[in-house]
Amino acid sequence: MLNKPKPYRRRPSSRHHYTPQRRPRDLRPLFKLRWLVLLLFLIPLGMYIQTLDEQVRAQFEGNNWDLPAHVYASPLELYPSMELNAAMLNEELTELGYKQNENLQYAGEYYQQGEQFFIKTRAFDFWDEKQGSRLIRVRLQNNQLAQIADMDAKESVSLLRLEPRLIAKIYPRHNEDRILVKIDQLPPLLLKALIAMEDRHFYQHNGINFRSVMRAMLTNLRHMAWIEGGSTLTQQLVKNLFLTPERTISRKVPEALMAVLLELHYDKDQILEAYFNEVYQGQDGNHGIHGVGMGAWFHFNRPLEQLNLPELATLVAVIRGASMYDPRRNPESALKRRNLVLQKMQEQNMIDRATLLEAQATPLNVSDKQAQSIFPYPHFIDLVREQLHRDYKEKDLRSAGLKIFTTLNPFMQQKAEQALINRMQKLERENAKNKNKLEGALIVTNTRDGEVLALVGGRNPRYDGFNRALNAKRQIGSVIKPAIYLTALEQPNRYSLLSYLNDTPFEWQDKHTGEIWQPGNYTGKPHGRVLLCQALANSYNLATVHLGFKLGLEKVRETLRRMGIEREFKVYPSMLLGGVSMTPLEVTQMYQTIASHGYNSPLRAIREVLDHNGKPLNRYAIEIEKRFSESSIFVLNYALQQAIRKGTGRAVAKELLPDDVILAGKTGTTNDYKDSWFAGYGEDILTVSWLGRDDNHPIHLSGGDGAMKVWADFMQLAKPQSLSAQQPNEIYWRWGNSGFGRDKIPFISGNNNFILEDKNLAFKQRTEHVNN
Repeated sequence: MLNKPKPYRRRPSSRHHYTPQRRPRDLRPLFKLRWLVLLLFLIPLGMYIQTLDEQVRAQFEGNNWDLPAHVYASPLELYPSMELNAAMLNEELTELGYKQNENLQYAGEYYQQGEQFFIKTRAFDFWDEKQGSRLIRVRLQNNQLAQIADMDAKESVSLLRLEPRLIAKIYPRHNEDRILVKIDQLPPLLLKALIAMEDRHFYQHNGINFRSVMRAMLTNLRHMAWIEGGSTLTQQLVKNLFLTPERTISRKVPEALMAVLLELHYDKDQILEAYFNEVYQGQDGNHGIHGVGMGAWFHFNRPLEQLNLPELATLVAVIRGASMYDPRRNPESALKRRNLVLQKMQEQNMIDRATLLEAQATPLNVSDKQAQSIFPYPHFIDLVREQLHRDYKEKDLRSAGLKIFTTLNPFMQQKAEQALINRMQKLERENAKNKNKLEGALIVTNTRDGEVLALVGGRNPRYDGFNRALNAKRQIGSVIKPAIYLTALEQPNRYSLLSYLNDTPFEWQDKHTGEIWQPGNYTGKPHGRVLLCQALANSYNLATVHLGFKLGLEKVRETLRRMGIEREFKVYPSMLLGGVSMTPLEVTQMYQTIASHGYNSPLRAIREVLDHNGKPLNRYAIEIEKRFSESSIFVLNYALQQAIRKGTGRAVAKELLPDDVILAGKTGTTNDYKDSWFAGYGEDILTVSWLGRDDNHPIHLSGGDGAMKVWADFMQLAKPQSLSAQQPNEIYWRWGNSGFGRDKIPFISGNNNFILEDKNLAFKQRTEHVNN
């Protein structure tokens, strides 16, 4: 029997029935996830902040701004009895940026009263002393300096050095120009003006002014554009040093973080000092002017400490927009902005009402002469840089703020440029084939120590291009001949000025190629038997070649090396007639040894190098080495005097040189008249000139027709001293026929060849044939 299923009965409800309790939800995994997400966010943020922190500290540890090197000319030294006129002194003071002002309130001012100058000199740190500012009276008389007096000390001064002209800067690669200033060097009014205008709560915030940020945000939202930024001075500094200038949220966030980090590590004075050294003040050519130290010179041509309240306010006004508020280009906008700065200062009780009105009524007074980014002597600076690279890396030259004191004499440089350019223009007018194609170089040195006083590298001295004085390697022609004759005169037992030489036809055959070399004289004719003095003065080629072969080509090469020629070249017979290529600077080095009485002094353009704090780094001391006897040089000098007065230079000397000045020198002309040379000197200066064309085409000028005229023009302007009459003890004199008439001839002791026959050199009428 099947069991029937029991009917389902609902269980009666009861308030006391058992209900199993539900277990509470475990939230721990969720908390762990949130912490994980938070850590994943904080770790990159912390790493990012750490990166920003390292970047901030790296810039500020030591204030590592790149500073340009400053290159100075030789300072003008004033002393009684020196040759000086009012025009020259006015020119020097003007070039130094001195202003005429009878009040003499500031250093860098002067005024002229007839033949008297009253000068408030600037302080300057020379390489050997720190010279303070002084009130000086200079009295001139008959184109000479009669007296120097210190008006403060009420005493005479025997020597006064004006600060040297700044002739160049070697800029960092980013082309920023600045002068570093310390916080204690900043005028208090400048600090107040900046705080009043740019960040009045600077000393209260920690890098971010939240009230200013909120106000700026509301303003920007109201105008639906970026009108205000709300940046503090600290944020502005961060933007200038680390970030791009655009106004975006992505840039403002790191700017704010870095500003806070900056304030954590450094105090307010350090931040202000960095701000004042970094702030942009304008553009000088392709060089940016940064910092108020350089800004003061750029806008007012005076140091920062000499600026008055309106001028300091102008520096602050320029900060918001150096182009918009440029006081030269936009004077109305600059004046309005400057007056706003002054008004803000008065509103914050930094100045009173009377001071405000007086300052706002003051003109901008920016300097007429803007600082120049293109300096006037690029060819000389090429030589300076070449010599600096022996001791300094290019990075150091561009960033370490070196102070480089050079040997350049601006007055000599001006005369050298004038002589070269004017004479070239005159020569081009005389020969239309050379019109606008003639080029040249001129170098002037001090004969005593090898200092380069002036250097012109082309017809456009301001053009920073190919420098012919340093880099034009041209055949030197007959300017090489003194080396050959000096080699002979060093052997007084064999040669004297009255030794006979053979000026007869000559040929030489190369035993390897069979090529025959047959030199000739300038006139095309041999002169037979000639005296050594006559051969050198008249630049006879054949006599020189005969002499060179008897001396030996290697011996002549050794003489050139002792004279200072370091360039290596193959020794060929054509060397005897200048068939070697040298630069004008190398020729100058060669003649420097002759002009300095046989003492070799490497040519130098630098005297001292200091770091940007004035600490000496390197002294370029004078190097002098005796290479030749003074007696042999003395005799050679006599022959080179004859070359000017009676030989190849006689026509030019008669026309352009005064009779009472004794100078020595040598012409040089190369084949086909492609190069014209002259090297000549007095007791104090040596000058080498070269003329030619860059395309190496003939210029149709001999050494006497071209380069010597340039040299003579310069010597007229420079007024060199006559060669010293003082003679070495080994010299004695005999009367004889020098080839130019009966003269008193110098001989070296031990020389028995003063008679008119030289038995060591047999005269041959026939052509002499030599195989190498």
